[in-house]
Amino acid sequence: MPTVETIGELLRARLLDVDAVEPISKNRVRAAVALVMRDGDAGPEILLIKRAENPRDHWSGHIALPGGRWDESDGSLAATALRETGEEVGLDLDAGALLGRLPRLSPLSRRLPAIDITPFVALAPMESIVRPNHEVAAHFWAPVESLASAGPTASFHLDLPGERHSFPAYDFGGHIIWGLTERILTSFLTLLDPEGVR
Repeated sequence: MPTVETIGELLRARLLDVDAVEPISKNRVRAAVALVMRDGDAGPEILLIKRAENPRDHWSGHIALPGGRWDESDGSLAATALRETGEEVGLDLDAGALLGRLPRLSPLSRRLPAIDITPFVALAPMESIVRPNHEVAAHFWAPVESLASAGPTASFHLDLPGERHSFPAYDFGGHIIWGLTERILTSFLTLLDPEGVR
């Protein structure tokens, strides 16, 4: 069974450089999330949160990664990811915890805010204790092997006026992980496939 250290060595060569920021898109909000990994009893695992219900939040109640919008006080998007992780789940990670980043992505639906999201991959100590704030309804650590083995083979159905949409999703213990988080996880897990890490 691989460890976080083994995966970390592989990922350092495959992730984008933390400091290589893509050009700013005009009229789009910038945000960053952290895909935090640690060693668990079942091997490497990823921290996922359930966002608290909030009528002003487009992703209210969704399974997500800790993160949020860039603030002018942040020196970089990497700093945004680290700050938001500290605020939302109480993990005090520094820049040395970052392995790299995944490509920037945006919502596919025009009904959602015009936002660019940059995912950063970080390592946390095994003994890390999550202390969620009011923005987080629940949290859990999902084993990388379980997510990779299952893949996004479930579906999430979204009914909108006059139309129904289906999205690929991960079903982890009854938690349906879809949308941006599914896309980030799939992109991340794809990096592990060529070496047969799972």
